Amino acid sequence: MTCVRRRTTLALAAALVVPALAACSTGSTSAADTGSGAAAPVAESTADANAFPVTIEHDLGETTIEAEPQRVVTLGWTDQDLVLSLGVVPVGATKLTWGGNDAGSSDWFDAALEEVGGEQPVRLDDTDGTPIDEVAELAPDVILATNSGITEKDYAKLSKIAPVVAYPEAPWVTSWDTSLDMVGAALGRSELADEVAADTERVIADAREAYPQLEGTSVVFAYLTAADLSTIGIYGAEDNRVRTLTEFGMTNAPIVEDVVKPGQFYGSISAERASSVDADVLLTYAETEDDLQTFADDPLLGEIPAIKDGHAYAEVDKHVGLAITNPSPLSMPWIVEEFLPHVADVAPQS
Repeated sequence: MTCVRRRTTLALAAALVVPALAACSTGSTSAADTGSGAAAPVAESTADANAFPVTIEHDLGETTIEAEPQRVVTLGWTDQDLVLSLGVVPVGATKLTWGGNDAGSSDWFDAALEEVGGEQPVRLDDTDGTPIDEVAELAPDVILATNSGITEKDYAKLSKIAPVVAYPEAPWVTSWDTSLDMVGAALGRSELADEVAADTERVIADAREAYPQLEGTSVVFAYLTAADLSTIGIYGAEDNRVRTLTEFGMTNAPIVEDVVKPGQFYGSISAERASSVDADVLLTYAETEDDLQTFADDPLLGEIPAIKDGHAYAEVDKHVGLAITNPSPLSMPWIVEEFLPHVADVAPQS
């Protein structure tokens, strides 16, 4: 029920088509109404019956939203996708400074935005921390940060502007479906959120069927860089890129639990321990097409079993990297089309 559709879509992504967004709307007001540069509205829709008031518990407290939000600001790098998947155009959203397009947005968000006839939200740069003043200028009546890194101090300041829905347990690790549940409740669209979740799960199920070689395949999602060959970073089970791979049937290699401490989503080891990074598949990012060969030629990193055996893939396209790093109902078809085939290609064939 989301509305992102690539010009060259896979049959796998066909389940994630648009009727929901065509039927739903944003309550956000236009820039002409406020003078704040806010996004223009699309056709109106109503929230679920008796959806408000609603109280949502999260790690930084609990938040009560008295009535259907009309001006939504999102923080973090996925909340804008969840909001738009429910037919609501945020008036402000975080600027995607790594892997984003020229608008500081993503192509999947922009495709969905075009489907509903909305305008690009004001993009908020969080490079130097949460931009409190810029959020206040947008005069939101709700701030959604279910997969963000806002601090208790940020939360206190933001709560003076509007009700804030923060992450349920820890910064940056909320799964797409948990975020969707929370955003759906905050916007009064829980029924639609359930439909979007079901369609997204169907895309995932279709991908698992298309790539059976991934079922039970162990994986390490690493951070390797040619700028420093002395360290191997490893993303943990709570990290969303890793969580998404397990949704496609893969399993975390034992080294993941050994390196990443409980409650954290990342750890690192010396490249001298490369041979212990034992997994069927190793995935990482890269700055150039030559980086993977650089890793293979290195006397230490070249001892990583998956690299030695030709079962490694390094993603060079940062926009694709952005998709897998920030999975959502809107980015999932991109992951299936642009990333997963490469994973399947390097997986050991049964």
